[in-house]
Amino acid sequence: MKAFQDYYPENLSHCYGCGSRNLHGHRIRTFWDGEETVTRFTPEPYHTAVPGFVYGGLLASLIDCHCTGTAAAATYRAEGREMGSEPPLRFVTGALNVSYLKPTPLGPELTIRGRVKEIKGRKVVVEATVYAEGVATARGEVVALQMPETFGA
Repeated sequence: MKAFQDYYPENLSHCYGCGSRNLHGHRIRTFWDGEETVTRFTPEPYHTAVPGFVYGGLLASLIDCHCTGTAAAATYRAEGREMGSEPPLRFVTGALNVSYLKPTPLGPELTIRGRVKEIKGRKVVVEATVYAEGVATARGEVVALQMPETFGA
């Protein structure tokens, strides 16, 4: 199954968090799961904040890229369009707010679940929660803005 990020145009697939063309990045993959979206990611030992726990910046990055991918997929869906149809839809972060609920253990696979709160013109608000072994460890909200067609040209 293709992830949302698989539909990004090549010239807009270099993001450190979600770009398939960034060999050094996280290269997350996000999918629909009913009305929610889901990403799974296993942190590496170098994603350490303090021994045994994940660096908070990684969690913010995962929330950020999960939500911008969700914004694109939700907008395609709202417009009744197939993912990847022309013109391409790509979103950037207008605002990112992250709350750290509990320390996130390093080791287990993380699950990020998102839900669209609002679609209004070129703005999509998405909320996401990071889970480690079923426990919510971080929650965030992203205001995603549709990228102008000339932005990555």
